[in-house]
Amino acid sequence: MRILVVGSGGREHALCWSIAASPLVDALYCAPGNAGIAQDAKCVAIAADDVEALVRFARDKKIDFVVVGPEGPLVAGLVDRLEAEGVKAFGPSAKAAMLEGSKGFMKDLCAAHGIPTAAYGRFSRLPDALAFIRRHGTPIVIKADGLAAGKGVIIAGNIEEAEAASRDMLEGNAFGAAAPRW
Repeated sequence: MRILVVGSGGREHALCWSIAASPLVDALYCAPGNAGIAQDAKCVAIAADDVEALVRFARDKKIDFVVVGPEGPLVAGLVDRLEAEGVKAFGPSAKAAMLEGSKGFMKDLCAAHGIPTAAYGRFSRLPDALAFIRRHGTPIVIKADGLAAGKGVIIAGNIEEAEAASRDMLEGNAFGAAAPRW
């Protein structure tokens, strides 16, 4: 089998190490990989979020199976695109990846289906977020809606911290594209 692992972190390193041990593997690639991964797989200079280049590589190299590690390419639809090209892939569809890709989507889904979850609000305007904070008090958890590489959560112990976190997310571009709303 010809296998491509997508990503460059510890999770992908462990995947490559384990996959490389299989006698069924004829070729193992990792995009983009890292120096540690290079001990077990041929690293390919394609960014994990470059969906079109990854699909092209899989097609050109006649990859049999793709394992996608990071959330970003999953949310961007990499598995959907690979499967549309006839390449088998391990990972959720873009629609299913939204459970991780949008905290607001997940909370709305829980609320719509009666799944217990903490009280929440979704905000893109600072005055609305500040009013919610003052109404609900602290401690309060403020999360960037999108993917923020594990860094988009603030646990505010007082109103001042909560308001500052909201300002940083909604007006200060904290967490980039992940936090134009919370």
